[in-house]
Amino acid sequence: MRDQNDSLDVESKAQEVLRTHRGNQVRQFALWFGALFIGAGLGWMGIPALNEMFDFIATVFTRLFQFIAVPTIALAVITTLAALGAQKETRTIFAHAVSYTLLTTIAAAAVGLVLYLWIAPGNLPAEVVGAGMADVPMDKLSKVTYYDHILSVVPNNFLQPFLSGNVLSIMLIAAAVGLGLAFMPKTESRETLVKGLQGLQELLFTLIRALLWALPLGILAFAAQLSAQIEAGVIVGALGKYLAVVLGGNFIQFFLVIPLFLFLRGLNPVHVFRQMSPALAVALFTKSSAGTLPVTLASAENNLKANPKVSRFVLPICTTINMNGCAAFILVTSLFVMQNAGFELPLGTMVAWLFISVLAAVGNAGVPMGCYFLTLSLMSSVGAPIGLMGVILPLYTIIDMIETAENVWSDSAVCAMTDHDLAEELTPQEA
Repeated sequence: MRDQNDSLDVESKAQEVLRTHRGNQVRQFALWFGALFIGAGLGWMGIPALNEMFDFIATVFTRLFQFIAVPTIALAVITTLAALGAQKETRTIFAHAVSYTLLTTIAAAAVGLVLYLWIAPGNLPAEVVGAGMADVPMDKLSKVTYYDHILSVVPNNFLQPFLSGNVLSIMLIAAAVGLGLAFMPKTESRETLVKGLQGLQELLFTLIRALLWALPLGILAFAAQLSAQIEAGVIVGALGKYLAVVLGGNFIQFFLVIPLFLFLRGLNPVHVFRQMSPALAVALFTKSSAGTLPVTLASAENNLKANPKVSRFVLPICTTINMNGCAAFILVTSLFVMQNAGFELPLGTMVAWLFISVLAAVGNAGVPMGCYFLTLSLMSSVGAPIGLMGVILPLYTIIDMIETAENVWSDSAVCAMTDHDLAEELTPQEA
């Protein structure tokens, strides 16, 4: 009888904890949406002093996210590989992550291609394209070619990738260090080093929780900043059909394709979306997958209850290679630019560019406007007139926001599906 009472007490406490957690989530959602609408309203009022304050707060939050992102990526990969090493678990997690990444990215590009063929945006007047040349950021083009982008992944010293925020290079260094620790002899020095790294990671997650606590203020500032830009006419919709293809593809991928992947794997898309919503909100305003990673990790582990072995290995990888929105943007924009330049674009060529776009997106760093500059480099390399990229530039602010949210939503889905697939192999006690 006593054991039965104890069991009932444990169950009652568990239900109480669950109710408290749900109540906290509801309050959290209310706070975020309240901050979003209040910020949008204040920004729309166009008060210079308020706008300057919101710009300052938004810049502070962006810098803090960037500050935490780099060590988060490095420590997550190092500690996970140091613990798993070359075990079968590592290969299995990696295989699942890469498979889902390629599937979702190819699907995003395919949706973009279908919409492009269906909506069929026409050519712009030559004088409009010529005038756009003045707005092309040539300084970026002269400094970054696709060849240089690939070469920059290979570090020539330990500190430079961290100072420049080169995500791919940081991943390479972290993977090398993590595997090195995994294969090191199990000495006292090795154990001390691993414990020190794990301690740093725990400290980092404490800082992330503090940042999440202050996130409503950041959302308010980001929303006000965006609203002020829209009110001032910075974001305009001059290229209707092109914009319809890009944004339409993003919305279809976000609301239909990715939820379908989750549903087919036996997961509730609405549940996953709700648990990962903090990361999606941050991604929307920061326009950086890498900068959002600390919040994505915290949401996956605290809300979605993903196994840390999965989340801390899959999410940094996905932040680097899982670029659904970027693949669609590169494909649609490349086809649009080449079409306006008079290039022949039979269906076979379009399909070839679909796979070029997927590969380019995989190699893109998760930083603001990364897809734009990568597309600019690709178009320059094939000899296409790049004046149209200057015409597209004013539209890219809103495109970049939605693309980044889509990328992080896809990262979240890949993590959730991988965690679900390996739930029996990776028990919670091993986390």
